[in-house]
Amino acid sequence: MTETENENSALTALLEFLNAVEAGVVAAKQRIKEAKIGWDQDKIKWEDAEGSSGKYQRSEDFNNPEFKAMLKDLQAHGGKLTRNGYFYWVFKNGSTVGRKKRS
Repeated sequence: MTETENENSALTALLEFLNAVEAGVVAAKQRIKEAKIGWDQDKIKWEDAEGSSGKYQRSEDFNNPEFKAMLKDLQAHGGKLTRNGYFYWVFKNGSTVGRKKRS
């Protein structure tokens, strides 16, 4: 190998290492961000409702900081998640959340 080939090989290895570090940092930042999101379901105003799959509760308590944190958490999980014995989902309008007790 020539000196230039060695330099190119070392540079390639360094760039691959830095890309891996960057991917790790991005993943860690996302996990930290998700862990910081906390909300109290009992501080959100829920209304009883019934749909094609039976009874559930819904909320549009948008001015409530707890609701906003819940909505952000749901968006980070693709619009659906299970937490504290309830299944939560975001309706298509993006501002209504439903929840149903898990059996």
